[in-house]
Amino acid sequence: MPEHSYTYKALNKAVGKALHRYNMISDGDRILVGLSGGKDSLTLMHVLAERQARVPVSYELTAVHIDPGFEGGFCESLIEYCEKTRFQLRIEYTDYGILGHSSVNRENPCFLCSRLRRKRLFEIADELDCNKIALGHNKDDIIETLFLNIFYSGEISTMVPFQPFFQGRFTVIRPLAMVDEKLIVRFAENQQFPKFINPCPTAGNSKRMQIKTILNQLYRGNKKIKGNIFRAMSHVNLDYLL
Repeated sequence: MPEHSYTYKALNKAVGKALHRYNMISDGDRILVGLSGGKDSLTLMHVLAERQARVPVSYELTAVHIDPGFEGGFCESLIEYCEKTRFQLRIEYTDYGILGHSSVNRENPCFLCSRLRRKRLFEIADELDCNKIALGHNKDDIIETLFLNIFYSGEISTMVPFQPFFQGRFTVIRPLAMVDEKLIVRFAENQQFPKFINPCPTAGNSKRMQIKTILNQLYRGNKKIKGNIFRAMSHVNLDYLL
């Protein structure tokens, strides 16, 4: 069996485990997929589309890309790719990234841009009558968010795989929640996904990247650390917290 077959088998197994554990997708769901153009969201769209044709659950998919407004964007290339792969795509042009990096913003540029993009996704989901919003966050993202919130927000919390909003009108799902980033990297290479260059001036120099660097150093010293951190988020001993 070719290496790419093993990679997809492992990826699909991890996605299936998350979908079933959290009952993420039900018959008749209309799912908006947040398509950033990165390897995670492209992998998410590919896996959900591939499963769509062979699982007994019927659901619809629509990809949405929120353009942050920077010069040198890749919307045209993303449109061409989605047309080639027959993914239904909607492009939403905004100035969220520019606003986030402007002098009127007193928050972290990533925080504001992310909040505005998430708000717009909910609005578009409502317009399209979608009840689920699928995002491409993986296991590494969830672990990094835990430490980001501890270090910079002073709380112990992270992203969750299944999260209802607005009295259940929408539910955010993260089907890649149990997938290691390294597996997604291999899958993206095997599929020869196009590499869309992020024009954001903060890309590659964010607080998340700093956390990622620290954690990767720990992982190299002990292969059990990542798994232990991930399991710890489901085994919280409240008797030993302040």
